[in-house]
Amino acid sequence: MTKPLFAALAVTVLMASCTSAPQTSYREIVSDATTVASTTYGQVQGYRDGDIYVFKGIPYAKAERFMPPVAPDRHEGVLMCRAYGPKTPQTSTNLNWKRAVTDYDFGFQFNLEPVDEFNCLVLNVWTRNINDNAKKPVFVWIHGGGFASGSGYDMDCYEGCALAEEGDIVVVNLNHRLNILGYADLRDLGGKYANSVNLGMLDLVKALEWVRDNISNFGGDPSNVTIAGQSGGGGKVSTLMCMPSAMGLFHKAITQSGSWVLHNSDEEGRALGSAVLEELGVTAANADKLNEFTYEELAAAGNSATRKLHSANGFCPTVDGTIVGAQHFAPDAPMISKDIPMIIGSNKNEFTYDNSIALKEEEVRDRLSKQIGVAKADAFISAYNEIYPGSRPEEAIYTDTFLREAAVKMADAKSAIGSKVYMYYMTWHPRNNALGACHGMELPLVFRNVSLERALTGGTESAYKMSERMSSAWLAFIKTGDPNVKGLPQWDPYTAENGNTMIFDDECKIVHNHDRALFGYDIPRHF
Repeated sequence: MTKPLFAALAVTVLMASCTSAPQTSYREIVSDATTVASTTYGQVQGYRDGDIYVFKGIPYAKAERFMPPVAPDRHEGVLMCRAYGPKTPQTSTNLNWKRAVTDYDFGFQFNLEPVDEFNCLVLNVWTRNINDNAKKPVFVWIHGGGFASGSGYDMDCYEGCALAEEGDIVVVNLNHRLNILGYADLRDLGGKYANSVNLGMLDLVKALEWVRDNISNFGGDPSNVTIAGQSGGGGKVSTLMCMPSAMGLFHKAITQSGSWVLHNSDEEGRALGSAVLEELGVTAANADKLNEFTYEELAAAGNSATRKLHSANGFCPTVDGTIVGAQHFAPDAPMISKDIPMIIGSNKNEFTYDNSIALKEEEVRDRLSKQIGVAKADAFISAYNEIYPGSRPEEAIYTDTFLREAAVKMADAKSAIGSKVYMYYMTWHPRNNALGACHGMELPLVFRNVSLERALTGGTESAYKMSERMSSAWLAFIKTGDPNVKGLPQWDPYTAENGNTMIFDDECKIVHNHDRALFGYDIPRHF
């Protein structure tokens, strides 16, 4: 074994990253021979943060441009895995500095990260145990950002240390290919590109295969794996549930604010891919030219092709019938994942990141009338006031119906095939900013990382209490498939008939089909 850098490193630091509680003690960082674990591709060295072993940037696969992923190279000696690996190239990299002018800018201060197309297939692990076959439940987190952007370290709250420590589970998150690099459908090019479709989803399958083959050495149980994601990560979870190659690699699933169906049909995927090739001037005769373009040139060609085709979905999974099956919750749930229980839900204010503007009911009616017509606007406002009596007028347009309706439809479909589903609706929000229960507000709560995202959550006593409730329920589900815990009302499985939904707020409660009257109005999303 090669001598590790900073061998026997022991640095005493203030507790910050591994707990959402106030700093009250010290914890030691150690990186030496005791923090080395074995994988099928060689040994990796992480570090120990207090009681938690942390491994960052472990390669789980490799891939040539526009080619399916394959196993990573074996390495000699010990590979240092103590820093987050690079993310896939993306046009929305959040690398442009800007002042935190709005509450959104202040609350969502995304991390600046390195970018590398050919070294981005990496994952991170947090665990109490290594090299002892402890068989702890495994939680695999898939980041958001649609199918275009993001990473496993996009936000500080993705840090898995606190969840692994409090829940005594193994936490994994990862990076994978996105946008044109992950979802261009180039099958019509033929030759070695005949299977070049859904590459970003195949990356996720490869990561889950790594978990199956290696997580035992990190204290995990490969027969008890929960996949979860928010926003685009939830969409990826939903897609994995209709992929034959993913079956058996996970056993429970959680979709947070990501239940909409964003897939291209086989015809749409092929058409967009062919349009990209035409933009680039690439044919079967000069296919290797694809390797000569910069990412920026590829992205520009992709944007042009998307505009010319008026593609509503852009680069996203294609229902090719082989990698991604025909059934994808539209309208039926995939039977191949019938036995996988789910938590499904959304937040009340999803895409309205500024809820501070007070409006009169006449102003609300005028806005809605311009979007959906006078008759529908009147009917919606009447239904809203009946469902939420005493609400301020503007709340009718600050309340999301798009993702809420999508979540209900997914839960309806999933429960209709006999699957176990638990539905939630988060209405909790910080009292000291205008974000409301916005898209992503639950992330630091679930990960027990309120202290790392105080600009988002407010860091109040209410935020810590809400984190305890949500995170405890998630941990119970990760371990047993049942989210019921002390301190919450009895949370029974959902059906379309009972509409059983857990409201997460300062006062948690169960409601039953409380807001279906708000569905079907097709109110445009607010970003």
